[in-house]
Amino acid sequence: MTPERPSGSRGPSEPERGRESGPAESGVPPAPVATAGGRPPDPPRDSPAASARHHIPLAQAYDGITRVVADLDDADLQRPTRCHGWLVADLLLHVLGDAQRALVALASPADGPATVDDVSYWRGFPGEADDSAARHAWWVRRSAAAFERPSGVVRLWCDTAPAAVRAAGRADRDGFVSTQGQVLRVPDFLATLTTEAVVHHLDLVLDLPDAPRPGLLAVRVAVTTMDGLLSDDAVRPAGWSDEEFLLKATGRLPLTDRDRRELGEVAGWFPLLG
Repeated sequence: MTPERPSGSRGPSEPERGRESGPAESGVPPAPVATAGGRPPDPPRDSPAASARHHIPLAQAYDGITRVVADLDDADLQRPTRCHGWLVADLLLHVLGDAQRALVALASPADGPATVDDVSYWRGFPGEADDSAARHAWWVRRSAAAFERPSGVVRLWCDTAPAAVRAAGRADRDGFVSTQGQVLRVPDFLATLTTEAVVHHLDLVLDLPDAPRPGLLAVRVAVTTMDGLLSDDAVRPAGWSDEEFLLKATGRLPLTDRDRRELGEVAGWFPLLG
């Protein structure tokens, strides 16, 4: 899950304390809450309601990250995460690269057809042992350390993430964008951003037990991605929660002996992405 390097001329700066991109600013509604009756139904894929709301899971994913980091002090921004060697501020800078990449891609429509969709997009990424991933991890740490204080990354995130969401909301659902050397339909592109944001939200809160969890709509997109990588012929263990599935599918949590028995030969496919 290695995005292109963040770009832009803006240098390290301090955050405006108390600034938080809430629902009104980011365009995201309050996160739906699961009820005993089950999840709310999705509108038909091609309906006007679906077209008008195609950016909402991304909005919810980015707003969720903002709610985690907006009020953290510099000490909390230096807490560990699930990403090896990265503190909270480091990981936030990594996700910021996605928001910046989204702004560039959405402002530069591409010609179709798509070369990948929201699932096959992930199959072309190297694993954690790949040298390019290690170089990127080191670059992120050094870049985050260039800020005068860790909280400088938060301000840049709070400025950039809502802008990316607004651009997503205005994008042509039937259009195409180019990113990471691939061409995707706009909804598929937004799904890749949502999936990465949700997984990294879970990474961010490793040492922040009271932090909010990702929203339901955003989590649903990430789970759908993992289900696609798992294939139609395999079924995840029924006892897994969505968060447990995401953490195990991405190698954040190891499979237990029981997991391996239930998965059978499919256990060898894990992690589904790194």
